[in-house]
Amino acid sequence: MESPNFVIINIDDLGYADIGPFGSTLNRTPNLDRMAKEGRRLTSHYAAPFCSPSRAALMTACYPKRVLPIPSVLFPAASLGLNLQEVTIAEVLKSKNYATACIGKWHLGDQPEFLPTVQGFDFYYGIPYSNDMGTAEQGSKSNLGDPLPRQNPDAEKKKTTPNAIDPTGLKGNSQPPLPLLKNNKLLENVGAAEQQTITQRYTEEAVRFLQQHKDEKFFLYLPHTAVHFPLYPGKDFHRQSANGLIGDWIEEVDWSVGRVLDTLRELKLEENTLVIFTSDNGGTPRSVNRPLRGFKGSTWEGGMRVPTIAWWPGRIPAGTSTDAITGMIDFLPTFASLAGADLPSNRIDGANIWPVMSGTAEAESPHKVFYYFRGLKLEAVRQGPWKLHLAIVEPGNAKGGRKGGKQPGAKSGPVEQLYNLDDDLSESANVAEQHPEIVAQLVALAAEMDSDLGTEKIGPGCRPPGSVENAASIINSDGTVRQEFR
Repeated sequence: MESPNFVIINIDDLGYADIGPFGSTLNRTPNLDRMAKEGRRLTSHYAAPFCSPSRAALMTACYPKRVLPIPSVLFPAASLGLNLQEVTIAEVLKSKNYATACIGKWHLGDQPEFLPTVQGFDFYYGIPYSNDMGTAEQGSKSNLGDPLPRQNPDAEKKKTTPNAIDPTGLKGNSQPPLPLLKNNKLLENVGAAEQQTITQRYTEEAVRFLQQHKDEKFFLYLPHTAVHFPLYPGKDFHRQSANGLIGDWIEEVDWSVGRVLDTLRELKLEENTLVIFTSDNGGTPRSVNRPLRGFKGSTWEGGMRVPTIAWWPGRIPAGTSTDAITGMIDFLPTFASLAGADLPSNRIDGANIWPVMSGTAEAESPHKVFYYFRGLKLEAVRQGPWKLHLAIVEPGNAKGGRKGGKQPGAKSGPVEQLYNLDDDLSESANVAEQHPEIVAQLVALAAEMDSDLGTEKIGPGCRPPGSVENAASIINSDGTVRQEFR
């Protein structure tokens, strides 16, 4: 088999049922509907509860805690980022002479030492983190159409030195203006007007990359800023949906997917290109996650199970779906196998899921166990249909017995919660008391992970993130630009 091209379209904060192929009746997604009819839905595909960990998993084929052990996400001017010693999916494909591009939200470090161009990508165009990580005065803290606050004369007094406060970067009102980069150079300061054009511009850059590299092997990673808060659908889509701003932006995302797939068809590359559509985590409460419980930021299914479609006409069976467990950690080893590339020498957690994607004899998932981390904490374990939410030790419950066990004279505290996802996808009926042997089995699997990544603290299997001294903003609060980005 000839090595294919690869495209990953990664949406930000898309809910499980925000698109037609996964049950939306609110949002019109004709291009994704067609993609699913021509491809295969991965209905049990896992990301992470937050942005940066999910992207670390996609890039490295590792549980996020193994390669980026941080409590949640990275912010502007973070001194931490994805370590250069980690081998990314782009670097794996570069070893086979693929042209590589990252167009969109990176979110694995905004210092020059962490950007995509030093992590295997030939080309980068995008906002290096979330679109809410800018200033309120320029629209980063409010949706399209909301009134913008005036410049706060005391804003500069609230600025802090990044490393003096938090190595994960600047938060809230201390955040600098939002930058748009091309490779390592600043193109513009992104305000409200620019936010409204960002999906279109990402799409135009993606199409341009495909056209420029049609005669060679390529890997396009297209992580959209949409549909993360603040919501900024383009002018052609604003007020066009029946679902407000979130629906407008989802329908613009669908248009973007259509442009990418149509370009592949026009270039006659569709029969040699594997395209993945997915989301970096579950939707927020503004999205629809039915029938899943919970939202972004949680280890309920609604926080980590994301709508995913694999498309490769002639190679992936059309109009099919699979409930086999897959995840962001699986893209690197799958692409490496299809491209004939070597896997990283560092330990990885993902596996080749091409048999699952291609429907080979209804192939089973290579993941006999899947672990649900929220930051540094292991909160749940899945084996087959069984998912156990681990109990939490609280004051009064800490002496003796298993975590969450009730002790004589102690206050009642949390206990393990067991769900059969085949029968109860919404995680509504705790059946732990009926299946104590399953609970014990999954608790033992969690205990095994404690000796690797750790269940609460950083374990011996965690590798250090990259770290730099004197981290600084790309754009300063006075509008000047850091020397490296001029």
